[in-house]
Amino acid sequence: MWELDSRIQHYAWGSTTAIPEFLGRDGDGTPWAEAWYGAHPLAPSPLVGGSQSGTGLDALIGADPRRLLGDGVHRAFGARLPYLLKVIAPEKPLSLQVHPDREHAAESYAAETAAGLPLDSPLRNYRDDNHKPEMLIALTRFTALCGFRTPRRAVTILEGIGTDLTDRLHGLLTRQPTAHGMRAAFRMLISASMRPAPDTVQEVVAACAARAEAGRSPSPRIDRTVALLAEHHPGDPGVVAALLLNPVTLRPGEAIFVPAGTLHAYLHGVGLEIMAASDNVLRAGLTPKRVDADEMLQCVSVAAAPPVRVAPERQNATSVAYYAPVDDFELSLTTLEDPPSAYRASHRVPGSGPRTLLGLEGEVFLQSDAGRHVLTAGRALFVPADAGHLHAGGAGRFVQASVP
Repeated sequence: MWELDSRIQHYAWGSTTAIPEFLGRDGDGTPWAEAWYGAHPLAPSPLVGGSQSGTGLDALIGADPRRLLGDGVHRAFGARLPYLLKVIAPEKPLSLQVHPDREHAAESYAAETAAGLPLDSPLRNYRDDNHKPEMLIALTRFTALCGFRTPRRAVTILEGIGTDLTDRLHGLLTRQPTAHGMRAAFRMLISASMRPAPDTVQEVVAACAARAEAGRSPSPRIDRTVALLAEHHPGDPGVVAALLLNPVTLRPGEAIFVPAGTLHAYLHGVGLEIMAASDNVLRAGLTPKRVDADEMLQCVSVAAAPPVRVAPERQNATSVAYYAPVDDFELSLTTLEDPPSAYRASHRVPGSGPRTLLGLEGEVFLQSDAGRHVLTAGRALFVPADAGHLHAGGAGRFVQASVP
């Protein structure tokens, strides 16, 4: 087993305190948005300690993939770890975004590569050839937007706002209360040739605030969300697009699955993300980064659907699992409450294959054929497929990312 350090992403929307506190480090006043634990080539986790200290996890796996990943994972995914585990801490809303499916990602990555676009080119949409379904488990209260409402519910939300833009959206969805109508409404908001002017967006924001204050809103929560988005992204058409989407609030321990093609935006909170090992993001708005509306519209699903909530399933007396409907990853949570006199690795940790463990709180002792380690909050371990059974003891909580 190898101890891993995190790779920190200092995106502007991140919290200045949440991830440093989780890792037991001093903040530096800059936003710490994500802590990555994985082998993605853009930011592989470095090994900590021993003769290989500083080596990236991707290089470690690349040197002996069949042994470290196991035959089954190696056959299915090649010489790469198929998942990426993150701690994510948005203090401000993220971009309105969607992730491509595997086929579209592979085709588009190949096209951009053949065209000679460097991986760090600002004109590039695809950093790799993989899809990016993801699951988020809340560590604190966590808010988001996820997936489109039914057209009829969107009509109700738009009813009575009274601006020219919302009246046109309302009329379109009233005449065509279908997925085609929703796609047309969304296209009207984000397409470069049709996107509304900033002052038009601000009229909608003011009208939503007025109806909320008057107590006549059909959804006070979405009106509050519109105000929040406008505060951080004034004049951005993504603010109005929020009226078409499902608001989501997760309590600690609750989870949602975001399939490829699902439009979403994380708003605030601290959570764990487990996803296919990809960094492909197509943005529709709410960001100063590149927005390619035409490409995003090729990938987005406008099918009306509530957010896919994932309920944890009991594995044994100490562990629960969050199962996503994909082959790339699953996540389990183990909670131990041993008295100090019984601190020994006596609890079997379910799972097999290449695993990444991340301590959440307390102190846990881990034992396998590969050795013994102590896991505390913010510390992570990579457990190879040939490590054998894993046992744990102590008093604390940790998560385990693995392959189904």
